[in-house]
Amino acid sequence: MQIDLSGKRALVTGGSGEIGRAISTALAAAGADVLFTFFSNHDGAAETTAAIEAEGRKAHAIRAHFGKDPSLGKVIDAARETMGGVDIFVHNAASGVLKPAVELSLRHWDWTHRINARSFFFLVQGLLQSSDAQPALMGDGGRILALSSLGAVRAIPQYTAVGTSKAALESAVRNLAPELGPLGITANVVSPGVIDTWSLKQFPNREQLLQIAELRTPVGRLATPADVAHTVRFLCAPEAAMIHGQTINVDGGYSILG
Repeated sequence: MQIDLSGKRALVTGGSGEIGRAISTALAAAGADVLFTFFSNHDGAAETTAAIEAEGRKAHAIRAHFGKDPSLGKVIDAARETMGGVDIFVHNAASGVLKPAVELSLRHWDWTHRINARSFFFLVQGLLQSSDAQPALMGDGGRILALSSLGAVRAIPQYTAVGTSKAALESAVRNLAPELGPLGITANVVSPGVIDTWSLKQFPNREQLLQIAELRTPVGRLATPADVAHTVRFLCAPEAAMIHGQTINVDGGYSILG
């Protein structure tokens, strides 16, 4: 399918990592200009900018710390000033503390949930709010997508903080869907399987996770950032207008095996 997103304006959070870069580049390849956020990975942000521009589209990078509320308004203001509106919003920014549940502190919990779930909800609010002086940034035809993980519905060792934040993210999308549908805006979740990215290197049992996942994936290989990006791009297409309020697993069938 040839997906044409010409003239669309995309906002992608967490755009400096492997998955965020793949998503940003895929949207640009389909014709969209991209504003993406990053936090500390300046080299990665430069690579994402170059990848978007190599597709002949405009790239805008903004540093944002979603553990702090002022960054939410900063990103909304940047979207208005640089693009004048947002047609596609992809929330890929994620962080978290990997510890046994009994060792999690209030700070660990708040940090993880602020970045992974709270920021998504209030960025969506910012895109939809309007006033007499300023129209909403997103309207009819808009696409909202959030990146989740299998830990939202499965117990994974040391994943309590992240898993519950991703479950909250999925619930937010389901609860937003009935309100967004009448506005002509769809909202969905993309939940990748195990992908060998920088984030996975933070897991102490990384090699074991990779080996088990590959053995248990029916298609015989792990998903890649490109697989996730292709799914996101399809959900942004007009042909995907009736996919709404859903969680799409991109894991080669790993999640169906229990």
